[in-house]
Amino acid sequence: MSETKKKVLFFAADHYEDLELWYPKIRLKEAGYETVVAAKEKKTFKGKNGYPVNADLTLEEVNPDDYAALVIPGGYAPDIMRRYEKLLSIVRTIFRSGKPVAAICHAAWVPVSAGIVKGKRMTCFMSIKDDVMNAGAEYVDSEVVVDGNLITSRFPDDLPAFCKAIIAALEK
Repeated sequence: MSETKKKVLFFAADHYEDLELWYPKIRLKEAGYETVVAAKEKKTFKGKNGYPVNADLTLEEVNPDDYAALVIPGGYAPDIMRRYEKLLSIVRTIFRSGKPVAAICHAAWVPVSAGIVKGKRMTCFMSIKDDVMNAGAEYVDSEVVVDGNLITSRFPDDLPAFCKAIIAALEK
């Protein structure tokens, strides 16, 4: 496996859902992948429940070609994340290259804002399903929905299925 195939990018901002970042991060590490956290600035971010994560890189330092996949955690952070054009550009580049883009819970806002969901089947936290549908996606109430290289889940209870889908996509 090449170095690019071994690296998975994560996004972070304050108030991320702790489990939705850390569970996939640890699970991917167990599966042999290097995980890299990128954010608007290189600092420590606190999850909704106070668990910290350090950004390894700024968004400006990210080269999307260096990563095999992207994982976007939910919480309140996606509403912050989607305000950065550089972040949305990274999402579009990774998605258009055919690599997995995985979003859980409120993280569905990020692919919506990146403009990559029209005509896709996806799921999300129920309170933002109207946003997903208004962006042209078909909402499906399921623990994980895989449509091509877009992988989505609803909430922390779905993390086992979410992580299995990410790893399966990476191993294709």
